[in-house]
Amino acid sequence: MRLTCPFSGDRDSREFSVRGGAVLERPEGEWSAEWDAYLHLRENPAGESREFWYHDPTGTWLIVTRNTVTHEVLSVEPAREPG
Repeated sequence: MRLTCPFSGDRDSREFSVRGGAVLERPEGEWSAEWDAYLHLRENPAGESREFWYHDPTGTWLIVTRNTVTHEVLSVEPAREPG
């Protein structure tokens, strides 16, 4: 699989590491059952997914939208604006 990094162009996916879903909401406050679920329980639906990916050579975080069934990459965007 290949990803198009917005900063360095078309790259092999081995340069990246997936770090989890980009749609999770972090719980507030002290340790709780909500924190336990946030850290350990994940949906794993087949189909379109938005994930955080880290590009090691450039040290940047990206949001990759891809189909988990076909591995088709639908979009790659910076996790935040550079600066």
